[in-house]
Amino acid sequence: MNRNGTRRKFLDFFGNIALAAGFGPQPARRSLLSFSPYSVKRFVDPLAIPPVARSLAPAGSGRVKEARYRITIRELYMKVHRDMKPTRFWGYDGLVPGPTIEAESGEPIAIEWVNALPGRHFLPIDYTLHGAGENGPEARTVVHLHGGRTPPESDGYPERWFPPGQSARCRYPNGQEAAMLFYHDHAMGITRLNCLAGLVGLFLVRDSYERSLNLPSGAQEIPIVLFDRSFDLEHQLAYPVSSDPAAPWVADFLGDALLVNGKLFPFLEVEPCLYRFRVLNFSNGAVYRLSLSEDKYPITPGSESFAQIGTDQGLLPSAVNLRTLMLAPGERADLIIDFSQRAGQELFLKTGVIAFLQFRVKAATAVPRITLPERLRRVERLAETSIAQTRILSLTAKVDTRGVQRQMLLNDARWHMPITEKPKRGTTEIWAFVNTMEEAHPMHLHMVRFQILDRRPFDVDRFRNTRELILTGPPTPPAPNEEGWKDTVRADPMVVTRIVVRFEGFIGRYVWHCHILEHEDNEMMRPYEIVE
Repeated sequence: MNRNGTRRKFLDFFGNIALAAGFGPQPARRSLLSFSPYSVKRFVDPLAIPPVARSLAPAGSGRVKEARYRITIRELYMKVHRDMKPTRFWGYDGLVPGPTIEAESGEPIAIEWVNALPGRHFLPIDYTLHGAGENGPEARTVVHLHGGRTPPESDGYPERWFPPGQSARCRYPNGQEAAMLFYHDHAMGITRLNCLAGLVGLFLVRDSYERSLNLPSGAQEIPIVLFDRSFDLEHQLAYPVSSDPAAPWVADFLGDALLVNGKLFPFLEVEPCLYRFRVLNFSNGAVYRLSLSEDKYPITPGSESFAQIGTDQGLLPSAVNLRTLMLAPGERADLIIDFSQRAGQELFLKTGVIAFLQFRVKAATAVPRITLPERLRRVERLAETSIAQTRILSLTAKVDTRGVQRQMLLNDARWHMPITEKPKRGTTEIWAFVNTMEEAHPMHLHMVRFQILDRRPFDVDRFRNTRELILTGPPTPPAPNEEGWKDTVRADPMVVTRIVVRFEGFIGRYVWHCHILEHEDNEMMRPYEIVE
């Protein structure tokens, strides 16, 4: 079997589906000196639920016009499993994931982010990467609210980092519909390391319309933050470097252990009723194929049905029944699981064939019965007839003389080159991601939301050689569970993925990038500017 075929089987077995035939070069490989997560007893730790952040001054108190928060970024030690030693992480307010911030649509909040990290990084920095700066502070950070319609000075621009001992004040207007956003580190050249260290938290925007739908809430609304990690024999985070000491960057990281809200193989006790799960894939590069099963053993994927009611930027037009759900890094899914007929039973959430979360359904009790509405939210479809411009944007890899990938580029441009994407505020554009590579890339645009138009095959060799885009097959429309508003889209291999974007909100400089963090850190990120 060829090298790619071997890796494909390995990744399918462990549930890290990378979508492409090649899966990308140089993934993290488990060393003989690493800890195997499959050596521990499963489902002995309860699922941890991040607390809701408490404001220092709520809006309307005295002269305060907006709720204010102060969140400190610091080092911590946390046990991911009962039988493992405490692991060193970096977290917001000493938590991984950090506290969940809840905000009301249209009501701004202000957050002071305080960098109280130690001076040195505990993961290996590659100073050859642009912006990684050997002369700069190692533990620098900047916070990006992923999915937020945020002014540029508060968006977490990668070069706006601040070192230990300093802080940054950001204002979030929340001028958007209800959705699950998330905040995470975005420091230039070390985003992959800071995020792997644990810098992530959820941000829920609420609104009155969503509340009127009577969806599961309170104890029946559960956040699920998924991220894979690898551990050494002392149960500390392990991150790989390449065999080339002059260029230690690796193009992909795929860990051995899948953590759920920071726990390895946790369980959750649930009532026999409907539950709402707000799911985020925060892995550096792993794509998950989620399913629900009565069987915890790694034989087949789950076959039980569940419903998806929302995606990155809020509710879908109506619920979509699924048996499997593919989720790429940066994507979110709003899921409904009905436990009402499962009293006294167990169910398991799987990726591929691996069960990673156990649901223990309690005996029948008197719980409120909730019925999903037939229609959820009207999603206005953006018409192609109103397009101001179509941009053809290539996704390419740069290899050295040995065929080893050294960089991945957007439109053959590096970060420091002049800005070429300058959409006008109030206009609508089509961005066509032309993926010439053999792996998928989840593409994220800051500040805006968009809709997926279609995916279509093209003549890859012709495009590589002449930049001429020749389409070779009919368009595939988005799947029903992709028909809502998005901010991250899976650009499949050897395919043109088209999105339609309305540039409304603020003017200023933002970024667009691949949300595989190893790619983002090595030139697969570009600035763009919204102008008047």
